[in-house]
Amino acid sequence: MNGYHEPSIEELENELPIVLDGQVPLGDLLSRVAQAIYAELSELAETLPNMSDGARKRTLADWVVKTKKQVVKLYAITKWARDAETVQKCMNITAFLMNQNQQFEDVMKGLTYAKESLDPARLRNHDLLTSLDVLTTGTYQRLPSAIKKSIIPITPLTDAEVVSTLSDMEHAIRYRLRMSEIIPVEMLQHRIANGRVHFSVPKLFESAICLRGAEKNDGWFFVSVKFLITVGGDLTGMQEFPSEPTGVLRRHIADEANIRMACYLPLPDTPEFAPNPEDPPRPQLPEGTVDAPLVRLFNFLQMMSMSYQLEILCYQAQRMRSLGWADFLKVEMRDGRRTLAVSYWMRPPQPGVPVLAPNRLKLPSHGGTLTISIVEKVDKKSVRSPIARMLAELQQKSKLGDMRPSDDVENLQFDAKWEPMKGVLAANIDAEETIAAVKELVVESDNIDFESMLRKVIEVHTQAILRFYQAQLQRGPVRVFSPAGKVVLVFERGYHSLRVHLCADEVAIVSIDTRTGRLSIRDTGDLAAPGRGPRFSALSDKLNEAPNMLFDVLIRLRFNTITDIVEQKANYLGFQVFRHRNFSKEEIQKLGPAARGMMYIQLANFPTHYLVLVLTDEEFRYALISTKMLSDTMFGNMIMEDIGWLDVRRIRGDRGAGAGMDEVVISSMSHEPLVLQKRRRDDVPPELSRSEDSFNLETQVLRELYAYCCARVAYTRVERQFKLRGIPYTHVNPTITLPQISELGHIQSSLARSVPALCVQSSDILSGAPAAEAAMPNIRVIPLNWWSDKKAQVVTCVKLKYVQQPVGKRAAAGSSSKNIIRPSKRIIYDAVEAVVSFLSEEVDTCVDEFLEEWARVSKMVVIAREVARMAKGKKWPDVRLLSFDLQTVEFAYASDYTVLITCTDQLSPTGGSFELRFSRCAPSPTLLQPSSLAPPQLHFPNHQLRTNPHEEAEPYLRHVLRHGPLASSLDRLVELLRNTLPIAVELEHMRASSRDSKQSPGRGRGRPRIAVKTDTSEPWVDTYVKGLGWWRVLYGDLRHALDFRLMTGQRIAILDASYSLFGSSSSSTSSPSSELLSLLPIPEFKTLVTDAIKSVRIKDEHAKVAYIDAGVVCDSSFVSGVARALHERVLKKLRDR
Repeated sequence: MNGYHEPSIEELENELPIVLDGQVPLGDLLSRVAQAIYAELSELAETLPNMSDGARKRTLADWVVKTKKQVVKLYAITKWARDAETVQKCMNITAFLMNQNQQFEDVMKGLTYAKESLDPARLRNHDLLTSLDVLTTGTYQRLPSAIKKSIIPITPLTDAEVVSTLSDMEHAIRYRLRMSEIIPVEMLQHRIANGRVHFSVPKLFESAICLRGAEKNDGWFFVSVKFLITVGGDLTGMQEFPSEPTGVLRRHIADEANIRMACYLPLPDTPEFAPNPEDPPRPQLPEGTVDAPLVRLFNFLQMMSMSYQLEILCYQAQRMRSLGWADFLKVEMRDGRRTLAVSYWMRPPQPGVPVLAPNRLKLPSHGGTLTISIVEKVDKKSVRSPIARMLAELQQKSKLGDMRPSDDVENLQFDAKWEPMKGVLAANIDAEETIAAVKELVVESDNIDFESMLRKVIEVHTQAILRFYQAQLQRGPVRVFSPAGKVVLVFERGYHSLRVHLCADEVAIVSIDTRTGRLSIRDTGDLAAPGRGPRFSALSDKLNEAPNMLFDVLIRLRFNTITDIVEQKANYLGFQVFRHRNFSKEEIQKLGPAARGMMYIQLANFPTHYLVLVLTDEEFRYALISTKMLSDTMFGNMIMEDIGWLDVRRIRGDRGAGAGMDEVVISSMSHEPLVLQKRRRDDVPPELSRSEDSFNLETQVLRELYAYCCARVAYTRVERQFKLRGIPYTHVNPTITLPQISELGHIQSSLARSVPALCVQSSDILSGAPAAEAAMPNIRVIPLNWWSDKKAQVVTCVKLKYVQQPVGKRAAAGSSSKNIIRPSKRIIYDAVEAVVSFLSEEVDTCVDEFLEEWARVSKMVVIAREVARMAKGKKWPDVRLLSFDLQTVEFAYASDYTVLITCTDQLSPTGGSFELRFSRCAPSPTLLQPSSLAPPQLHFPNHQLRTNPHEEAEPYLRHVLRHGPLASSLDRLVELLRNTLPIAVELEHMRASSRDSKQSPGRGRGRPRIAVKTDTSEPWVDTYVKGLGWWRVLYGDLRHALDFRLMTGQRIAILDASYSLFGSSSSSTSSPSSELLSLLPIPEFKTLVTDAIKSVRIKDEHAKVAYIDAGVVCDSSFVSGVARALHERVLKKLRDR
């Protein structure tokens, strides 16, 4: 315009070639690294829960180190990218210079070629006319003017001329617009400046055009355009869509706009180029029409602006595909790129599955389609306001009169439609209601964001599907999720999800992935639970294959969760728990048709019994079963012999009153029912205990149920023993409190009051047992220790008819309190209440153990009672009870001579036996009266112990207590001991006197003592027991002996041992061996007896002594004098031989 135009720096830079060899956009690099980090994090979130703690930490550390290196590299590249523009410019200049160098080389090659090719060429004829002009005028007259213009520059305009020219152009534009040009109402907002007019259409574009001249036929030409749009969401790559087009796009828009505005302009009279005959003819204005170039410009720029926005939406959709949506998002452009169709939740085809499973529905290939189209508004009147229509009519009448414009304004708009597919994820939603919930989908030019539009649609679709699932779960065939609050639709962090309450504090989250459209089931904290991640992942995969099975999957998940909780609590309590046992289907059906799952807790003390937690749709049901393994099956199948249903409410109810066995429901599935069960049911009880949350099983409840089952099994085994013996029994409340001693602290339980005891009659259980009359009628049997992991025990409480206070050191040593003693591990005795508690270690043999212990204890009680009565009843003042602790009885039967009695093998076929231990206690001076049977105190050397001479007779005396009633047998034993005591004492005196201090005792019971003589001239003497009430004094030659025999009436016979009371003398034996072993008559024995009797009568003329043929008979009170006198004479006679 001003002659010579000096190009600007920007224009010069635009002329430079752009070199991108070996370069990558920084934005793509950042996006790629961010996507890689996100993908690795997603993978870690899925794999870490299955790792151990050490592996999880190691994996995280490795990932952090690797990612840190990548981020550091990216940071360095970002720093280097600050100089990217300068480097790019240098590379462009380098390429430009290389192109210039290449052009110079091409020119040189061209000149060389011209020189070589022109040498043989012929010259043209001389230009005589030009030569004459130069010679005559001195210049060229026939040169083309273009040569001058290209070489001689035009004189540039001055600033004043430029301003004047622009002002004149503005006046021409203003006149044209006001007088003749039809301006669309949408473009009425304009301004004229800098020699051009600027039109502004809100939300579409802002454009500048100018006139070619002031003449009537001078048309408009395009200057610039700016699209009034703002891109929202992810701005990555938006440099591809600048608001002011540049480069090729700008030239395309300018050329198309100029062509459209000059559509009806007449051609110039002298065209610059010759017309091409192949070009189509120029359109002609119809009659009665006026050219309207601005209308065509508006229509074109409106279409360009809306197409530009649609292309941006398409780019954003493609961008989402590159960010992980590729497999689940389909993007298409239709109708000449006037329609954008995006299908989401694409499902890949299932190869190799020609036939669907019975419970598997055919799902649609995608979830829905969002379509955005550029369409023309049908109702044109509603497009413009009444004022706009009035202005358009006035403008047309004033400028055109009766004429009409050549073109009409096209009112275009975006039409966004959403079409959800039917049966997506097997959910039959109301499409019309769902589409109405979206309200209106609008493409906003000031915030073009396709992702937000798509997410809005998916959010509504997700909400509709989840509402359908919610209604389906609440109205399911099983009313598990029907109560309020069980299934809740929540909106958190911009996502809808279903919170399904499974049990207790366990909640499952059912959600739909916005990107993939896949159903997902997860726990509220599945990342923190290492074992749950794979399970929920597998459930989600199965659910997506058949979404119509959501109810069944949640029911199965609910039961699995409940099972996990029960298993965890059982393991915490140390129980052995099983999810499955080798039962057949027929056996499992015994637990009822409502059973959905079972948990078997094995009783530690009773391995064949199980506490079964039966999972139903609404609650737990508890059963106690006894099992039996079938040995003839290959896999060791098991059967349920007995099934007992437990009522938890009654077990844990009023413990103060004690839940009787009547309140425990027991049903038997075996041919032989449980012993004395109070209630029989063939079917499962219809109603059991319920709570606000039936599956919220507390640890304490599980512990008590386990303990109760152990108690129930222990009772069953005790009852079985009663049944085998034909002993009737009843259940009673455990009102008797066990002795509170430290040794029994471990057999107390808070549930003990809820477990009844067994009561039997003493006449039944003690029938035939010794001393059965010592027990009161009722005997209580209580299993113990069933609530702990220790071995179960049974305590049997017997109340004695009379109170016998334990005495002695042993009773004091075993006492736990003032009135309670524990003489042994298995016996506890309350002396105040006269209650004996027998503790059995084995439940299966508790009755036998009780009978054995009772036989022992009862005998001891009877012996202690009889001994206590003897002092007065028998008038034996020196008989006194020294010790009694239910296991042993020790008493003095004369002076300080004592015996300790114990019982052994009471349940043996022979009736058991007694052991007698004889000893001596400290003498009691008050008892040493003349009437006492105790012999005078003998003084022995200090090295000799004070022993009881009855010790040798114990093998014969023990059998006395086994014949007849125990009370009378004890009387006979005590009387026998008292009557034979003078004999035993005197014989012990004989032996001790004749024995030298150097002699070795070397003796045993029931056989002669073998002693070593220190003086061969002094025959030794030994004594031993021959039988009950029969002693023998054997002299040193082993051929002579004296027999001492107890007779009735407290008489004692002293006889020559060679004389037999039951036959001929032993001297009449026939064989030589018998002569060597037989005893010989004592020489002159009758004379010795007569002398001894005389010596005794000299001392006491009233002595009761009588002479007989083979010896002498005397009263027991005179045996000492008679025996000593006779022994001295016999000893002297044998010494003198």
